[in-house]
Amino acid sequence: MADSSLHKKPTRNRGFYVRMRFLNHHNNVNYSKHGGRASQQSIEKSFCYRYYKWLLWISLALYFLSSFLITHKPTPSALSLSTTTILPRLKASRALFESTNSTSIGKFRGLKVYIYELPSKYNTDWLQDGRCSNHLFASEVAIHRALLTSEVRTFDPWEADFFFVPVYVSCNFSTVNGFPAIGHARSLIASAIEVISSELPFWNRSLGSDHIFVASHDYGACFHAMEDRAKADGIPEFLKKSIILQTFGVNYDHPCQDVERIVIPPYISPKSVRKTLDKSPINGRRDIFAFFRGKMEVHPKNVSGRFYGKRVRTVIWRKYGNDRKFYLKRHRFAGYQSEIVRSTFCLCPLGWAPWSPRLVESVALGCVPVIIADGIRLPFPGAVPWADISLTVAENDVAELGPILEHVASTNLTAIQRKLWDPSVRRALLFNDPVVDGDATWQVLEALSRKLDRSQKKWRVSSE
Repeated sequence: MADSSLHKKPTRNRGFYVRMRFLNHHNNVNYSKHGGRASQQSIEKSFCYRYYKWLLWISLALYFLSSFLITHKPTPSALSLSTTTILPRLKASRALFESTNSTSIGKFRGLKVYIYELPSKYNTDWLQDGRCSNHLFASEVAIHRALLTSEVRTFDPWEADFFFVPVYVSCNFSTVNGFPAIGHARSLIASAIEVISSELPFWNRSLGSDHIFVASHDYGACFHAMEDRAKADGIPEFLKKSIILQTFGVNYDHPCQDVERIVIPPYISPKSVRKTLDKSPINGRRDIFAFFRGKMEVHPKNVSGRFYGKRVRTVIWRKYGNDRKFYLKRHRFAGYQSEIVRSTFCLCPLGWAPWSPRLVESVALGCVPVIIADGIRLPFPGAVPWADISLTVAENDVAELGPILEHVASTNLTAIQRKLWDPSVRRALLFNDPVVDGDATWQVLEALSRKLDRSQKKWRVSSE
């Protein structure tokens, strides 16, 4: 409105201009009647009118211009507002926003994860051995890779809720038996913590409570394959405040889960699963009633002097080794997954630890998992309806496996398979790169979003 007044002459001013012209004309007449003196006075008056007219216009223009500038110019106080003045309002709004349903505020409740860029000796150097990214402990590699391209990743550590420390400790394969040796795990992780705590302030700020590690081994962050040794060693002190993503989990007190944790599935290659299902559809013919392939010792006492798998596998072998309905094999086979996809029930007995990669393989390939591991805690129960898609048999009842499976096959097998074959169930147990909605890494992020109370960033919001 102010601008238009500068360009459009109002009617009142136009009338003033006409009067000025009229007076000027009148003065010209007087000049002709009264001679030179009157003419001179008339000219002076005309000049004064013109002078005051332009002075009035200039004054009006300056008035409107100054009014415009005063109205639109930011106040000095607004310019000098510090971030500490503004941020409390923004953070309070964010805190209120995050209390609402997650679907209305975006995925994972605004979760942000910073990934440390460690020297390659802590992670990528180990990938020179191709087994490092494909064996059953390879979730430490898969999660790292998926997070690198995830939407929750932030390159600004100051806006991070959590900090991921990518250390691969499962890729030191034994030259004797080919199994991962994890005796170096504690020292390698301790060294990585020294690096991150000396370069950035975030570990020291929280003592690691908002830092994430993967421990995908038999007994998680206890870093030992034998339970008695794992219990005796316990979780290292430097990890006890952190968040551990580990395959080990039980529903009772155990020193190897005396830490903030998320139970994750063991790694099975999504590519190998897709390749198998391309050849044999999940709802295809299943001509094997009960299947198991793996270590089954005739004499349960291992060469180490320990009883492997609490003798459960030995009992199964002795009881059902000659039963035609049970397809039991003690040696490795490259086409192992092709046998699973042909089977109705897949036995998943405990080994050294309660969990087994067979849990994931069975679900992914549509074979009903028969879980024989007392007190096991299974991964992602919010996404995988374990009670509806699997059978649980007590360790002491393995001698009754035959009648138990026959009963299920004759009653509710169809209902179990219908839920088991839901693609979302299979997806929740597989680690993809990049992250796929609903997959195993997605489930980890969802679980982390429920632990945002540990975030130092959120703590700062509430304190301010």
